[in-house]
Amino acid sequence: MNFFKTFLASCLGSLVALIVLSVLLISLLSAMVAGFSDKDRTTSVSDNSVLNLKLDGNITELDVDNPLEGLPIPGAEEASIGLLPLKQAIAHAKTDPAIKGIYLEVSVFSGGYAVAKEIRESLLDFKSSGKWIVAYSEGMTEPSYYLASTADKIYLHPQGEVEFNGLALEISFFKKMFDKLEIKPEIFRVGDFKSAVEPFFLTQMSEANRLQMSEWIKGINQTLLHDVAESRKINEAELKNISDKMLITSPQEAIKYHLIDSLFYFDQVQAEMRSRLSLSKNAKISLVKYGKYKRSFTNTSTSKNEIAVIVADGDIMPGKAKEGTIGSDTFTEELRKARTNEKVKAIVLRINSPGGSALASDAMWREVTLASKEKPIIASMSNYAASGGYYLAMGCDSIVAEPNTITGSIGVFSVLFDLSSFLDKKIGITFDETKTGEVGNMTTFTRPLTDMEKTIWQKKTNAIYEVFTGKAAQGRRMPVEKLLKIASGRVWIGTQAKENGLVDVLGGFNDAVAIAAKKAGVEKDYKLRFYPHQKSFFAQWLQDMEDNARTKILEHELGDSYQTFQQVKKVKDYAGVQARLPFSLEWK
Repeated sequence: MNFFKTFLASCLGSLVALIVLSVLLISLLSAMVAGFSDKDRTTSVSDNSVLNLKLDGNITELDVDNPLEGLPIPGAEEASIGLLPLKQAIAHAKTDPAIKGIYLEVSVFSGGYAVAKEIRESLLDFKSSGKWIVAYSEGMTEPSYYLASTADKIYLHPQGEVEFNGLALEISFFKKMFDKLEIKPEIFRVGDFKSAVEPFFLTQMSEANRLQMSEWIKGINQTLLHDVAESRKINEAELKNISDKMLITSPQEAIKYHLIDSLFYFDQVQAEMRSRLSLSKNAKISLVKYGKYKRSFTNTSTSKNEIAVIVADGDIMPGKAKEGTIGSDTFTEELRKARTNEKVKAIVLRINSPGGSALASDAMWREVTLASKEKPIIASMSNYAASGGYYLAMGCDSIVAEPNTITGSIGVFSVLFDLSSFLDKKIGITFDETKTGEVGNMTTFTRPLTDMEKTIWQKKTNAIYEVFTGKAAQGRRMPVEKLLKIASGRVWIGTQAKENGLVDVLGGFNDAVAIAAKKAGVEKDYKLRFYPHQKSFFAQWLQDMEDNARTKILEHELGDSYQTFQQVKKVKDYAGVQARLPFSLEWK
């Protein structure tokens, strides 16, 4: 009898579990269907609304949509904000009668200073319509305040903090770790300023690298101070003194030096916005989040003239593109289609890359030059367009960069790692080799390179540098001798690059589009299309779940050593000749 009771209870439990699971699955599927439906459906915005921009999340060049956003399941994190669609949304809000102002929330902006300037210019353009911006935060980092300074009023939590003490850059160095592990890097480079490999054989910056990095941050900081001073109507020299001496260490001092307008709690900010909207004391404010607002309008145009925007975002690698990388096969395919499509009248390359494989960069450069013979092609530089990233731009008709863009770095390097001592003494593995000639495996990590092999590697590196500089001089229409004086791997910010003839125009994405439209003769009749198309949601979701699970396990196992592990893991991407920036830069 007890057996049957147990059996029936087990069956009943299984049935209940099955019913609960079915309900959950149906709810999940319904939410996903609703998410996809919402993505395609235009939403409405009520009159007297405020566009709510929260800019603390991940900022990419294009949106990464997530129909599961907000659901309590893995992979349902807030979707990233795409810079280019965000600019379109702000531009639309400028003329949208339903939108009366912008409520800006930004505490820890991590999108980079060139991207921050792009967003900043869009916000200032919005204000030119006579509409207002209110910014509020419980605390702001330097780039966050840079964005917030566009607002009519900046409010800070009474116990909040504003970081305003200048900029700093930090690089990680691994020489001592390699020494302890008995790993020996074999390095071949061209250019005194080609500092990407310094972390492998130095314990601190070389004087050449310290010089160029000091000039970067001084130039970027100067732009920041100039823009903030102009927006806040503060003397620039006074503002620099405030920053250099870190005179703001409390909320009250932020008020004293006019960086903040008032110390408010959130309810007081709401009351201030109700006053702007002519609402009663307890009336609900219609705050429209960016995710919803971007679906309230469409940029669909009936124009038959297309300007193709091909986005190159990430490290440059051979093969197909993956998240965070520019795959040469994917990029060249998109360029080829744009070049041969009669509807495409001009091309804008949107580049945000520190570089990567020299071979992949050259393959993509070839397609850029072929396209330039058929139709206008304009480069628009984001945070980075350096080394391999500059390789993509240098074949374009015109190059547009932000003052804060990090570019140049015309130089190459090759690096291999001799792990023979590590494998022998730390693990107990040895190797032996037989060969038919004087040269063995040129990419081996199981033994030191011979002198002859080292000579061959340096010769190959020198040859690629010669090709790089020759093509750069050709693209920039300057003598090679002049180009070589500003190459040597040296990195420049946008303002310096323009002075040196490496870029043509200081400006943002909209400026690049305007130049492309004018060159194509379609200034008043064109539509924008962005490429490559976004990966399917399910493919990306599954990949993200797998990556997140792997990351969580590693973070748990390695603890504080996880970040170091991530940087060391990047060593595998350095196979072959590389054209890239220093691989580990951390803004402070």
